[in-house]
Amino acid sequence: MPDRHFPVHPNITQLRHQAKDLLRALHAVDLEAISDYHLHHPSPSSPQTAKLADAQLVLARNYDLPGWQRLVLACSITDAIWKDDAETVRKLILKYPSLLHESARGTRECNWGPPMSYAANVGRDNIISMLSDMGAADYQHAFERACLQGKLETARKLHELGGRPVRGSVMGPCETLNADGLSLLLELGSELCDVDGDPLAPVALVLESYSRYPEGKHKCLDIIEQQGIKLPQTAPMALHQGRIDLLEQYIQADRNLLSRCFSHAEIYPPKLGCHADESLALHGTPLAGTTLLHLCVDYDEIEIAKWLLAQGADVNARAELDIDGFGGHTPLFGCLVSQPYRCSRDSEGAFARLLLNHGADTTVRASLRKRLRFVKDETLHTYHQVTPLEWGQQFQDQDWVNPSVMKMIQDKLVL
Repeated sequence: MPDRHFPVHPNITQLRHQAKDLLRALHAVDLEAISDYHLHHPSPSSPQTAKLADAQLVLARNYDLPGWQRLVLACSITDAIWKDDAETVRKLILKYPSLLHESARGTRECNWGPPMSYAANVGRDNIISMLSDMGAADYQHAFERACLQGKLETARKLHELGGRPVRGSVMGPCETLNADGLSLLLELGSELCDVDGDPLAPVALVLESYSRYPEGKHKCLDIIEQQGIKLPQTAPMALHQGRIDLLEQYIQADRNLLSRCFSHAEIYPPKLGCHADESLALHGTPLAGTTLLHLCVDYDEIEIAKWLLAQGADVNARAELDIDGFGGHTPLFGCLVSQPYRCSRDSEGAFARLLLNHGADTTVRASLRKRLRFVKDETLHTYHQVTPLEWGQQFQDQDWVNPSVMKMIQDKLVL
């Protein structure tokens, strides 16, 4: 398994700097760097005598590429596609003919695919036409990637070239919450189901996806309803749908909904195909047994959060304690270990600022446990009686922790 994730649009300048940093670390006898050196170098000598070429090779293999030359090629071809530089792409393919059919990024992870599929992800139609003339044949994968990314004209072009909706195609745009791609696939005759024919799988994926794009999610759920799937008439579902009008009706009928804690099954209904395993609902801070305001934080529904606060929702509402005593966290915890931050939706900490301005308590303590999925470390981690700041400081994977919110709370505590 690679230790690092190779970027979708890698930057050769940054990677050269990383190789030089690795070389310096090797010469300084840094234990982590030495571990990488011995793990990824086919014939390691003394780390202190390593050359830049050794560090480049180790870095490339750390990114799951065979060597530095392939890494440089990956940077060149992907950058040319992003820049819509068809001539550079053509020259690279002529020089390296095998590149036409292998991953543009050079890694075994092939979601973005060969150059034609890669170009489909970013809507580079001229490059797609040129690669088709040069013998590229990944029309199907390219078509599905264009739908997943909502590149509608590109998808239609690839449909003309031979790409077709197949059973399960809708799962891509459901994963990315891309309503335009979902609509196009249905228009072209795709079934609303996964590869096994399960009509609820796309619904569950929209609800449990790692993606955070509220507008797209709302539209996807509208489309799903139009396909005849009946959604529960509950407050959590109204929040998933972005329907303040429905929330207003429900809360007028029952003011307790503002403070009520909702179970995992109420947030992710089993009758819609959602998993009983809480870890498969891909969120940051735990959501089982939380309030509507907690849900807003994780799903980046800031307008609904403002409305709930105006209705009297408690900014310091506590999650329910489970049978083992875990829970009790407030919405602010969700701003520290944050799925919207992971999706670059709240990198500036707008949600934390909103909660703090409404009196969020930075000193409250809670015990939490969390298992991440589809990451290197999938083990269950526990945290006992931590504040929001300590929750962020101690969390098992710092890629999930919003540094802007960490600093915001640290500054507030200093005051």
